[in-house]
Amino acid sequence: MKKAIAILLVAVIALTGIFAQGAEEKATTSSLKTLNVAYMPNYASLCSVMAAIETGAFEEEGLKVNLVEFADGPTIIAAMESGSIDIGYIGHGAHKLCINGRASIFAFSHLGNGDAIVGLKSHGVESLADLRGKKVGYSSGTSSENILMLGLKRAGLTMNDITAYEMDASSLTSAMTSGSLDACATWSPSTETMCSQIGSDAVVIAKNETFSDETVNIASWIVMPKWAEANHDTLVKFTRALYKGEDFRAKEENMRQVAEWVAKQVAGDVEIQYQQVHGAKWYTEADTINGINDGSIKALYEVQKLAFGDAVNPATPVENYVLFDIMLEAAHK
Repeated sequence: MKKAIAILLVAVIALTGIFAQGAEEKATTSSLKTLNVAYMPNYASLCSVMAAIETGAFEEEGLKVNLVEFADGPTIIAAMESGSIDIGYIGHGAHKLCINGRASIFAFSHLGNGDAIVGLKSHGVESLADLRGKKVGYSSGTSSENILMLGLKRAGLTMNDITAYEMDASSLTSAMTSGSLDACATWSPSTETMCSQIGSDAVVIAKNETFSDETVNIASWIVMPKWAEANHDTLVKFTRALYKGEDFRAKEENMRQVAEWVAKQVAGDVEIQYQQVHGAKWYTEADTINGINDGSIKALYEVQKLAFGDAVNPATPVENYVLFDIMLEAAHK
């Protein structure tokens, strides 16, 4: 009888410990501040934030990230304006909305080379000049439209010289693979996906590096100006955690792991994600801080701003929409 009671007491103590541990874990999780963070389903958008999530960097700062997928930057900004999204990632094209005052940039991400103009050889498109008179798809307000404008300009063409079709990223891929379009302007991973599906008939006739003498392809993290003012400390913590993710993703030995995390998040193919790991200059925390201090990052935003032409006010100071103070304050001392 005494033995049975002893065994029962041991079981009760063990269960109490388990329940207490579970309650502690639940309390710890519930104490984290949840942020709704917008991304696009590609490696460039997700690599740093996924690395920060998976390595526990956000939890260390008392934050929990709830990822929400969007098709493009302008849609993300619209969702942030509605209040459903706190923080978002944008590619090059949507930066003109920041310059025009609709959002603030609080973190520099990377310089990309993932945008492309893709043609079909069987449709007679193997160069920028071949776009004349052709059916060309693009996504308005995004880096897709931006690289198309650059490509047309380089070839001495305008939108009036092509038959333009505005559509989203997934529609661009299906239209190209079905042969409904002659060419399109797109971005990663759609570039890799459509080229893989089309095979040897697909030809990349221009990428970001084609126009490196005219513009730069910057990706950034953004926030609404009022949200940034009301949540200064939270924004600094998010940026500090993001830096850790950026440092992790920039190391060659970690790239396969990051590609696997991204593929899981987007329910996609690991190899498609891994093909994108060398499609950009991945900045580390040190790169960003040094670039702010020596003025080179500001210079990149200046070049970008001027390349947008009449779509923005070129007199707008970069400091009006880029929060360099957040980037510096978040730096690990």
